[in-house]
Amino acid sequence: QVQLVESGGGLVQAGDSLTLSCAASGLTFSTYPMGWFRQAPGKEREFVAVVSRSASNTYYVDSVKGRFTISRDNAKNTVYLQMNSLKPEDTAVYYCAAAAKGLMLITPNEPKHFGSWGQGTQVTVSS
Repeated sequence: QVQLVESGGGLVQAGDSLTLSCAASGLTFSTYPMGWFRQAPGKEREFVAVVSRSASNTYYVDSVKGRFTISRDNAKNTVYLQMNSLKPEDTAVYYCAAAAKGLMLITPNEPKHFGSWGQGTQVTVSS
């Protein structure tokens, strides 16, 4: 059974930084692209970033490019999201996700491409 557990969320001020972590178990971690999504109140779940199996490829939504960095440590079965220069519009619940088994895409970026999800961690950015 796949388990994804996010941590690192919190309340920060605009311009601050946060690093989210997602610990994975129950899967051969290095064989799955891993992604981060977010969902703000009243809005649909939004793709944020994805990292390929070997971490050689990453892809970001335009609104976070240059501010967020996704990375992974396959030895620790963990994926990270370093968030800098946070803005109030980054406020959301952030979810970690593992790509669906057998998916051939290198950097999937739609919810339908992901088969396992964490419970989410709240990030609140005050102005």
